[in-house]
Amino acid sequence: ARKQRAAEAGAIEAVVAALQAHPQETEVQVEGCRALRNVCCGTDAAARARRQRARSARVPEAATAAMQAHPDNGDVQEQGRRLLVRLRGE
Repeated sequence: ARKQRAAEAGAIEAVVAALQAHPQETEVQVEGCRALRNVCCGTDAAARARRQRARSARVPEAATAAMQAHPDNGDVQEQGRRLLVRLRGE
């Protein structure tokens, strides 16, 4: 229920905006990807809708940009990869 409320309140879009506004801030990139991954978690219809909303909000592009901006940071790479995998889940 919290994930759904967060998505409905605009959390996905807010986190994408933070990722884009602070591309060189490693912790913003790590925690932003982690937060998005958590919001997109689940197997029910609501979770599928959140993943679609995330794709529409350009989350894959934001995660990819984070990974490209920090190629040598293992935390960014891991969280970005995990988020991209989560977004592919149906």
